[in-house]
Amino acid sequence: MFRPKIPTMPTPTGQVSPPAVVEPTTVVPAAQTPQPAPVALAPAQSRPTVQLTPGTALALVGGGTAVVLVVGAVLVSMLLAVAITGASVAVCAVVLRSLLASETKRR
Repeated sequence: MFRPKIPTMPTPTGQVSPPAVVEPTTVVPAAQTPQPAPVALAPAQSRPTVQLTPGTALALVGGGTAVVLVVGAVLVSMLLAVAITGASVAVCAVVLRSLLASETKRR
């Protein structure tokens, strides 16, 4: 069921078809067209360069630090939530096991 299905090649018949004959063709040069008159190009609009001032660099570093701290706090809180949930489920399991064991001893 999980084995790959490999296509099988047909068995050779021993008949070989002759190769196709390629006829050479002649190359005809295209008619020369006159070059169009040069058109004055519009000046290319260059994008303004970004210059980092010390204040801008400081703001970028501060923003990056804030993002890292917020993401770290969210991940740690999710980890704590999972750990607390697991511990509470374990405590519930121990209590239920104890209750069921004491119930069977009384009978």
